Amino acid sequence: MPSPLSADRPAARPPGGGPVDALISQTRRLKGEVDAVRRDTPADAGDPRERWRRALYDLAMHQLDDLDEHLAQLRDDPSAAPDAPSEELPAPPAPPRASLLSRVGSAEWDLLTDEVSWSGELYRILGRDPAAPPLTLDELPSLVYDEDRPRLTRMVTGCLVDGRPIDGEFRVRHAADDIRTVHMMGEPVLGADGSTVSMWAVLRDVSELRRCRRTVSETRDSLHRHRHAAARTEHRLAVELQEAVLPAWHGSLRFPRRGPRALDVAAAHLPPSAQASVGGDWYDALELSGDATLLGVGELTGHGVGAASGVAMLLGAVRGMALAGTAPGPLLDCLDRLLDTTAQPALAGAVCLRYRHDTRTAVWARAGHPAPLLYRGDAGRALDGPQGALLGAAPGSAHGQAEETLEVGDLLLLHTDGLVPGHTGSAVVHRLLALAPRFAGGRSAQDCVREVVREFDEGERTEHACVLVARVAS
Repeated sequence: MPSPLSADRPAARPPGGGPVDALISQTRRLKGEVDAVRRDTPADAGDPRERWRRALYDLAMHQLDDLDEHLAQLRDDPSAAPDAPSEELPAPPAPPRASLLSRVGSAEWDLLTDEVSWSGELYRILGRDPAAPPLTLDELPSLVYDEDRPRLTRMVTGCLVDGRPIDGEFRVRHAADDIRTVHMMGEPVLGADGSTVSMWAVLRDVSELRRCRRTVSETRDSLHRHRHAAARTEHRLAVELQEAVLPAWHGSLRFPRRGPRALDVAAAHLPPSAQASVGGDWYDALELSGDATLLGVGELTGHGVGAASGVAMLLGAVRGMALAGTAPGPLLDCLDRLLDTTAQPALAGAVCLRYRHDTRTAVWARAGHPAPLLYRGDAGRALDGPQGALLGAAPGSAHGQAEETLEVGDLLLLHTDGLVPGHTGSAVVHRLLALAPRFAGGRSAQDCVREVVREFDEGERTEHACVLVARVAS
């Protein structure tokens, strides 16, 4: 097998072109395009993502530089290159930005004559005086870090004894007290009897390439930490906003606080079983003028701070219009127009119910949402009423109303989807209606909410859900 001892000293290009010239042209064109994109990329040192992008561009440019020089060596004829430098021919000084030619050296160790030949570039890579004799295979580990010597020994032994190619890296301490990473590739040269007579190797200084890869890895890790911290901060803000907006009820509440007739009201927010972004589910109960109470639940598309802030906007609008006396149907019409004007398009389902205590009548309307459930005695049913389009889906559409007269002891249940993993609509309604016997017996609204939470405490639930229960107490 011929030795590539002078592979790092190309001679003049042979006449004519060929496939390698075409590859070199393509590589250099790609280098120019990558460099143009890199120059146009803002170098914001304070942005982890930009630091990571910049490091990747730098690594790509280094690798393209190396590919360009590798192809140039492949194209050029190394046979006309001079021998390794002697005492009269010291190695030239390294240029400010070393190319691949100043980072690749070669060597050959003759096992029959004990002769060692190093190229001039190998002296520079290993930090050796060009006037000093090249090191034997037994002496070479003296330049290598203690931790890496066993690796070098295994590579050389495997090559000489078992005839395996060499392909590995080790670190050396340069004469300038600098740590260099060297990649070594080589093969044994076999004699006529099949025994190893010499070993050749090409050694490449890959310190800069490894540094660029470390930079990419470090900036990627920094970007991941930055994103994780940002996600934690956003989640905390969304949770705090949700807690500030949703009523913090602990137990049943009486609506109105004074008067002969009242509703016993309780509600709960059921989070998903696993850590998940804050959703857009909400519930509300508000005492109104004119001996009335507003009940409502709904869900806004989206997650995180955006969903929580959207819920805050919707609840503010609902409360304001309800206090002004707006009936449930026109109230949903106004919410529909409100969503149509927001900067971030969103859809929302909702049901609003206005209960008059003096007449025990409930006027309600819904927008793409399950109807309220009415429990009387030990049976339950969904209230009949118009469906109504999702808020934000068909701006300008009207939402009709329905009216229901209640009796003392009746129970109303309003809920959002997400109680049962992977099921919405009728599947959830059937399970809720089956709870009627457990709701009977004059139990409080809070007791009924506990029954719902117990029934739907699904370990695999992935969505947020809300439930609100109102019992006609008197």
